[in-house]
Amino acid sequence: MTTCEVLRAGPMTTVQDWPGRLGYWKVGVPPSGPMDDLSFRLANLAVGNPEGAAGLEATLAGPSLRFDEAVVVAVTGAPVRVTIAGRVVPQWVPLHVAAGEVLDVGAVGELGMRVYIAIAGGIGAQEYLGSRATFTLGRFGGHDGRVLVDGDTLSCSGAGTAERAPRRILSDEQPALSNDWQLAVTMGPHGAPEFFTDTDIDDLLGTAYEVHFNSDRTGIRLIGPQPRWARADGGEAGLHPSNIHDTAYSVGALDFTGDTPILLGPDGPSLGGFVCPVTVVSAQRWKIGQLKPGDTVRFVPVRSAHTASPATTGAGRRAHFVDVLSPGGDEDAGVLSTGRTRDGDTSVTYRRSGDDNILVEYGDMTLDLALRARVHALAERIEAEKPSGLLDLTPGIRSLQVKVNPDVLPQHKLLDWLAECESQLPAADDLVVPSRIVELPLSWDDPATREAIERYMLGVRSDAPWCPWNIEFIRRMNGLGSVDAVYRTVFDASYLVLGLGDVYLGAPVAVPLDPRHRLVTTKYNPARTWTPENAVGIGGAYLCVYGMEGPGGYQFVGRTTQVWNHRHPLPTPGFDPQHPWLLRFFDQIRWYPVGADELLDMRADVAAGRGDAMRFTDTTFSLAEHQRFLDANANDIAAQRMLMEQARAEERQRWSLQGEFADSTTESGAAPDAADREEKVA
Repeated sequence: MTTCEVLRAGPMTTVQDWPGRLGYWKVGVPPSGPMDDLSFRLANLAVGNPEGAAGLEATLAGPSLRFDEAVVVAVTGAPVRVTIAGRVVPQWVPLHVAAGEVLDVGAVGELGMRVYIAIAGGIGAQEYLGSRATFTLGRFGGHDGRVLVDGDTLSCSGAGTAERAPRRILSDEQPALSNDWQLAVTMGPHGAPEFFTDTDIDDLLGTAYEVHFNSDRTGIRLIGPQPRWARADGGEAGLHPSNIHDTAYSVGALDFTGDTPILLGPDGPSLGGFVCPVTVVSAQRWKIGQLKPGDTVRFVPVRSAHTASPATTGAGRRAHFVDVLSPGGDEDAGVLSTGRTRDGDTSVTYRRSGDDNILVEYGDMTLDLALRARVHALAERIEAEKPSGLLDLTPGIRSLQVKVNPDVLPQHKLLDWLAECESQLPAADDLVVPSRIVELPLSWDDPATREAIERYMLGVRSDAPWCPWNIEFIRRMNGLGSVDAVYRTVFDASYLVLGLGDVYLGAPVAVPLDPRHRLVTTKYNPARTWTPENAVGIGGAYLCVYGMEGPGGYQFVGRTTQVWNHRHPLPTPGFDPQHPWLLRFFDQIRWYPVGADELLDMRADVAAGRGDAMRFTDTTFSLAEHQRFLDANANDIAAQRMLMEQARAEERQRWSLQGEFADSTTESGAAPDAADREEKVA
C-alpha cells in the first residue's frame, strides 16, 4: 500500500471526507467534513476519485508530503505556491508525483483560508460513526482524531486506482474567491417581527460585516451592528432577547449568541438556545470555509425555490461568479406555513432553515412538556416511513428539525408531507414512553468550573453579573435565601432529558419535572472560550452536562462523569455497546453528591472502562400522570414560581441600571469591545 510521510504538517491539516458524518445530529455529532466542500470535491474529481473520498484540508498553509510510490494528486482551494521536487506546478489540475518526490503546498496569501489536497484512490483512515472526517473537538475520525503533525505517516488506500480518469478543473467550475463576499441566504428560521425588528433585518441585509480573527471550524464570528431586538428578553429561555428554548441549528445558520452573530460551520453545535434570522443556502456554504479575518460579508436574500443544487460541481453552480445573482428573497420572514394540531389545541409553525431543513415548532414560546411530547410523536411518525431524501431528525424542546437532500425531497413537497403527518398524530396526553432513572455523581462547585470562571474573568469579561461565582448568581436570580438552597434544589430535582447534543456529544438538555425545582438563569454573554468536559450548568430553565471540553455559556453548578464513551466501540460499564452516548430522550437524571477528588477517581475509572459511578432503574414517563402531579400541586407551584419571577425582574432591573442592555454599537457598526469580549461558539 502506498504511504505518505508528513514532512511538514502545517498549522492545521486534517483528514476529511464528504458529506461527513450524517445521521447523528440529534445526539450532538456534527457532520464535520470540508469547510469548503466545493473545492474539496473538485480536487477529488481532478484525480478521478469519487467526490466524497477522504482527502486533506489545510488551513492558512499547506503540508509537505513525500510519497513512497508514484501517485496522482490535485491541489485546490485558496491560491498557494505548489511545488513537486522543487518545480512550481499549477492548482486545479491532476499532478503526477514520482516515488520519493515531495509535494510542497505553501502558505495562503491575500485570498481565501483553506487548501485541499486529493490523492488518487483516497486517504486511508478508520471510519467512526460512518465517516473518516476529523472532528478534533471530539477527538475522533481522520488520523487519530487530531490534526496532522510532522512525522505522521498516512496510507493512500488505493493510490493510482481511482474510479475514473483524472481531468483538469475548468475555469468556470472553479469557485471565485474574494475579500468582499456575498452570501446567498434564505430568510429564517427566526426573523422579524417575532424576534428581530424590521430595522434589525434591514441592518442585517444592508451591512458589510467584518470577519473576526476568533473564528474556526465551529463558526465564523462577525463584527457588525448590535440588534435592537423585538423582545425584552427570552423568558424562561434566558434574560437576553436572543435566548430561545433549545432548538436544532443548521450548518450555515447565522446564530446570534447574545448580540454576536456567528455563521455556524460543519463542526458547530447541533442544538442551542439562540435565534438565527437567516441561513446560507447549501450550495453557497463552501464560501464559509474561505472567509478569513478582515474579509467583509454581505448577506443577499434569495428565493428558496430558486436556489442552486448543492450536488452540482460544474458551471451550473455559478460558483465562479463573485456576486450573488438574485431578484430578491422570500417575503415570509422564514415562516413557510402555520396551522393547528388535529385537536385544535396547539399551534404549529413550519419555519424555513436554509433550503435543506424545515423546523416544525409547536405552541407558544413556553416550557411545556406536552409540546415535547408532540415533537416526539411527529419524529416517531416520520421515522416509521423514512421517506427518500431524509437525512436527519433533530428534536428540540418544542421543535423538530427535519433535514433532507433538497434534490430528492424539495422543501415544498416536504412541507406538504409534514402537514399530512401532523394531522395523523394522536393526542399528546396519550404519550407514555420508556424512561430510566439515571443516578450520576455531582461534584458541587467543582474546582474545574471555578477555573473556567477565572479564565473568563481574565480573558473575556470581569464585570459580568454572573461573576465571580455562578452559584451565587443563580441564587440571586431565583430569590433563594442562601446558596445552600440552590444546592438542595439541584439535588432534590429529577431532570427529564428533552434533548441531546446541546453542547456536543450526547450532552443532555434537561428540565426538572417539578416546576418548583426549575432554577432559571441567563447564559453567558459573550460565551466562555473554555468549559471543562462534563461540567454541569444551568441556562434558562435547562440543565446541561457538557459532552466535551470547549466553549459554553451555562451557569456552573458542578461537574460529573463522562456522558460520551471515548473508548467506543470498546465496552464501558453504563454505556450501550451499540453507540457511544450514555443518555436517551426522556431519561430522568438524579444527582448524588461526591467530593472533587472522588469525582476525579470516578472519571479515571470510566476512562479506563471500569467502575460503577452510574446507576440505572428502568421506568416509564407518562405525560398524563405528570399532568395529574402538576394539578395536585398547582397552588404551591404557582406561589414558588411567582417569587422566582419577581427575583428575576429585580435582577433585570439591576442590569438595566448598570448598563448591561445599553446599545454599545459605534457609528461604524462594530461594538467597541468586540475584540476583547468575543469568544467561540456557545
